[in-house]
Amino acid sequence: MSITQWLSGPNGQLLSSVAVIVILILMLFMSVRLYVSYRNKRTHRLLITAISFIIIKQCLLVVLTYPGWSLSPYVYLSFTIMQIVSFIIINFVFMKLYTHRSAQLKAVPFIIMGLVTLVIAGIQLAIAPITTETTLRPEAFSFPLLDFYGLLVVLMIMLDTRGADLSTKYYASLIVFFASELARLSNAYIFHDSLIWLISLSQLLPIVYYTLLFLLLFEWVIERLMNTYQSSITDGLTGLYNRRHFHTKAEQILQGSKSMAVIFCDIDNFKKLNDTYGHHKADGVLKQVADIIKEESSGIGSAGRYGGEELLSCISTEQVKPEIVAESIRRRVEQETMVTISVGFSTSKESKAVQEMVKQADEAMYLSKTTGKNKVSAFKASSANKKSLA
Repeated sequence: MSITQWLSGPNGQLLSSVAVIVILILMLFMSVRLYVSYRNKRTHRLLITAISFIIIKQCLLVVLTYPGWSLSPYVYLSFTIMQIVSFIIINFVFMKLYTHRSAQLKAVPFIIMGLVTLVIAGIQLAIAPITTETTLRPEAFSFPLLDFYGLLVVLMIMLDTRGADLSTKYYASLIVFFASELARLSNAYIFHDSLIWLISLSQLLPIVYYTLLFLLLFEWVIERLMNTYQSSITDGLTGLYNRRHFHTKAEQILQGSKSMAVIFCDIDNFKKLNDTYGHHKADGVLKQVADIIKEESSGIGSAGRYGGEELLSCISTEQVKPEIVAESIRRRVEQETMVTISVGFSTSKESKAVQEMVKQADEAMYLSKTTGKNKVSAFKASSANKKSLA
């Protein structure tokens, strides 16, 4: 027996159903976790419902692979309805997850497609009612109206993906599902199990389809986790590290480098800028300054927001001089923005504690601020001692 023949028989269906069930259980686990963790309960509840329906269907298909087992034609009818409705729900959920909040995804078309499924099922029963004779031979049973409507639903959803930021995996999943349904219907209505490779294709493609859906959901979850983590360590306005994580990064640089410097920057006359141009303009300028500090720190350290208009940088000074980096930041801010900054810096020569280095750099910045602004000052222990004695 060849592999193709093996796959086209009950073993192939068993392999396909078991693989799909494993994938769906993983998706169900993620969906439940999303339902618990996120506020959008309705979307995740729909996803849980659809996945549960498909798992039930696949479990029944596993049962049918064993000799002597048969089911009522009404179960087969439920299979078909369940597949179409689940497909509609799953695609609504994924389009909802990947649609920008500004672009509202309307549920009405999906609801209509689901209701039409039930209407067509009723028409199918009216045209070809289930009798006692068909109940005895369920394997001879088919629902052409529902089958071809299901194929039409796939085409409609493929055309209705505008406004959603969907990845190539999503489009690929639709194409794979369409190919799977096309192979299944061709085998059922045209070739009547005469092409072994077509049977194998119709049984293996669902594995590919649900694998792509799993990857889509997994990527969405990872992206949200990354966004949540990023928001916990960065300042929302400037994109720089917040004070707590800045200290963590500075500690890492201090431990991994022979020497380090902290550069403390404060925007000159920021309150006047706020009062004159408004908060929106001032926030834009603050973001510009933050971007400059971030760029100048890139590759040699990290940048953070200490509070208000106070921004910091911690850099390794093994290959660069802190005064050169500090002056570069000051000069770029003066040239590229409408404000100037007062800058102070301290190095690990004065202290080996990050908190103390920040305090020293702040004192050096204050010296720049009180002696003319728009300048760079280095912290000097001797000057600080004289100031404290005075």
